[in-house]
Amino acid sequence: MAEWEPYRESFRATLLRTGAIALVVGALVSRAWGWGGLSRWPVATAVAFWPTFGGHWIELWFLNWVRPRISAARAVQVLVRIGIWFVGGVLLAVGMGLTAKALGGIRPEQGLTWWMAGVGFIAVELVAHVALQAMGRGSFYNGRG
Repeated sequence: MAEWEPYRESFRATLLRTGAIALVVGALVSRAWGWGGLSRWPVATAVAFWPTFGGHWIELWFLNWVRPRISAARAVQVLVRIGIWFVGGVLLAVGMGLTAKALGGIRPEQGLTWWMAGVGFIAVELVAHVALQAMGRGSFYNGRG
């Protein structure tokens, strides 16, 4: 097994970055999908905080706990990571749905299924890792992050 460097970031930096992303996504979603316009921005932001903040912790769990305990073979790393993203996406979608229901007003699209949530979270992570790759940082694509 390879020696992996643990990923570390201050809680403040994590909260600021993921909170800012959730604010932007909340504004876009509340406006673009007709969820009551900007009056629903706080609710949409709270819902968007699940994949931003929660997704960060899913990724940290993989990087710092799972990755060091599995084979360093690239195929194993990729398959396990994608599997974790899928299951994590399903769990985050449950949290998003419960938050939307508790805060009221936002109704998730009809027909969204658990597997769509898993696949959607994989897509979000792949896009996020494109940005990391473009900045020359460790990412899913280069195997360093």
